[in-house]
Amino acid sequence: MADIRLEINGPTRLHGAVSISGAKNAALPEMAATLLTPSPCQLGNVPMVEDTRIMLQTIARLGGVGRLEKNQLRIQNTRLTTFEVDRELARKTRASLLILGPLLARSGRVTLSLPGGCPIGERKVNYHLDGLSRMGARISQRDGRITAAADRLKSTRYHFPSVSVTGTENLVMAAVLAQGTTVLENCAREPEVDDLIDLLNRSGARITRNGSDIAITGVKALCGFTHRVIPDRIEAGTYMIAGALPPNEITVRDCDASHNRRLLDILTAVGCTISRGKDWVRITSSPAPAPVTIATRPYPGFPTDLQAQMTTLLTQADGSSTLTENIFENRFQHSSELNKMGARIRQSGPGDLLIKGPTPLRGATLKSTDLRASAALVLAGIIAEGKTTILNAMQLFRGYERMPQKLNRLGASIKSIKE
Repeated sequence: MADIRLEINGPTRLHGAVSISGAKNAALPEMAATLLTPSPCQLGNVPMVEDTRIMLQTIARLGGVGRLEKNQLRIQNTRLTTFEVDRELARKTRASLLILGPLLARSGRVTLSLPGGCPIGERKVNYHLDGLSRMGARISQRDGRITAAADRLKSTRYHFPSVSVTGTENLVMAAVLAQGTTVLENCAREPEVDDLIDLLNRSGARITRNGSDIAITGVKALCGFTHRVIPDRIEAGTYMIAGALPPNEITVRDCDASHNRRLLDILTAVGCTISRGKDWVRITSSPAPAPVTIATRPYPGFPTDLQAQMTTLLTQADGSSTLTENIFENRFQHSSELNKMGARIRQSGPGDLLIKGPTPLRGATLKSTDLRASAALVLAGIIAEGKTTILNAMQLFRGYERMPQKLNRLGASIKSIKE
């Protein structure tokens, strides 16, 4: 994908309704799950973002035949022609690691380059490898490449040292075709994980969850499936935070409010007026947002993927706010970019930001460092005085479907320019 520059003229007031796309973080493991069966599979509500396009290209290089059009994916992986994941595609997204479990389970071998993605800190790839080793996989690493082989994977009991979403998803997918019953402990509880489990059970898998423990009884084969991807709670949360920026009012449609309970609690504490229905939430901003103290936690805690966007909101709070990042150690890169706009943010500890507000923001030339930081800078550009230019904005399109267009319909003034 060519690099993209965003030009934002502000400040503008956002008002109206926005519809939420399917969850990128659910669609990616579910696309990988199609490798578990040679039968036809269909996924609906797939977000048309760069990461899902790369995942489809990656599966196609393995021999799969699929088409992603108008948020609908039809794919069949009848005859896989290689078990080596394309090196360049793997480097573009961390989601390529999700191919490891299903391809090993079905084919007994896989070679994969260490994946790329956002430079936001250490990712616990070793959890994936440790769990697969416990299931009987023979794993070697050399020159940045992982090779795994097994006859038929066998059941095991594995306790994740700390919660890992992709680790949970990878080992669940590996275990569905393994011999015996595998028990995974201290698993991720994110809605995207449960959506994957629902899909796999519809395909003939035997998976049960008891709190943070997941039991998977292996079966000999899975059938194809038809499944609709759940709404993207991070996209929904981003627009909820946009609605909390004064003087905005936004109705977020086609979402599941229960997936954003912690965020809604915090926005209430900030002073927003919130109303909700079965599949919508309306956020009306407070003219003087209150400062808050937030710490990121695994679900159902406050998500790390909304931390950067919340930082932008807290620059407008009347007082000092503290934001603690407990998931990734390198996820404050957006703060220096916001400071270029006039924000007063400093890192007060290894994982702590102190944000003093309210500070009027001014347009500036900024550089996006990762996916969620991109969204934070876009929100800042909307409330800033003058023109904001965001370079390296291709990061935004890895996870947000048509974000500039959606925001422009709400009243923003954003131009997307290919470099």
